[in-house]
Amino acid sequence: MPSRKALVRRPSPRLAEGLVTHVERAEVDVDLAVEQWEAYTEALRTHGWETVEVDPAEDCPDSVFVEDAVVVFRNVALIARPGAESRRAETAGVEEAVARLGCSVNWIWDPGTLDGGDILKVGDTIYVGRGGRTNAAGVQQLRAVFEPLGARVVAVPVSRVLHLKSAVTALPDGTVIGHEPLVDTPSLFPRFLSVPEESGAHVVLLGGGRLLIAASAPKTADMLADLGHEPVPVDISEFEKLEGCVTCLSVRLRELYA
Repeated sequence: MPSRKALVRRPSPRLAEGLVTHVERAEVDVDLAVEQWEAYTEALRTHGWETVEVDPAEDCPDSVFVEDAVVVFRNVALIARPGAESRRAETAGVEEAVARLGCSVNWIWDPGTLDGGDILKVGDTIYVGRGGRTNAAGVQQLRAVFEPLGARVVAVPVSRVLHLKSAVTALPDGTVIGHEPLVDTPSLFPRFLSVPEESGAHVVLLGGGRLLIAASAPKTADMLADLGHEPVPVDISEFEKLEGCVTCLSVRLRELYA
C-alpha cells in the first residue's frame, strides 16, 4: 500500500520577511496567510492525505516552504543545503520529521547547495534545476545518492524563475506542464504542455486525477479539466507574493515502508 503522508509546516510569524528574487516585494498579510495555509492543509486531508506537521521554525521567515528542505525518493530522504544561507536553519526540524517517519537520511554537504524546489520527479526520472539556488556540486551529490536506487537524474538549466518547480510540474501521465516564457528549455522534457498562466504551471497530484492548483490560475484549471483532470483550487495569494506555489507548501511521502 503506498503511503499518503504529507509534511507541512506552519507559517512563521516573520513570514512577511521572506526572501524574494524574481518578483517585486509586496506586503504580506500574515493572518490571511495562516488562514490560507490551514485551507491548503485541509484540502490535502480532504483528498486522503495525512498531514504531518514539522515543528515550526518561528525565526525562519521562509520555513513554511517545507519542500525546499528535503528531497525524498522511495524511502530515502536527502536533506537539502539551501542556496540562501539564511534558510539553512530550516533543515534540522525537517530532518527530525523524516527520520521519525522511518526514512533513511542523507545530506548535501558543502560546497554543494540544493533547494528541494529545484527537484521534479516523474516516475523514476528526477529532474534537477541548476540555477540560482542549486549548484553543480549539489547536482553531483544528488546523483550519487539517488542513481544507485534506480533514479535517472537529468539536470535542467533554470534562469528565469527561482526554482525548477516555479517553472514546471508534471501531470499524472508524466506530461510536464509549464508557462512557456518562464521555461528555459522545454525540449528537455519528452512531453511538454504549455499552460496560459504562470501559476498554472504548478500542480500537486492528489491521486485519482485530482490536481491541487492555485486559485490564481482559472484558465489553466479549465484547460486541465477539459483534458479530464479534476482541478482542486486553493487560494495561496500571500505565499505567491514570496514566490511560493502549491508545491512548496508540502512534501508528499508516497513510498514509506509500513
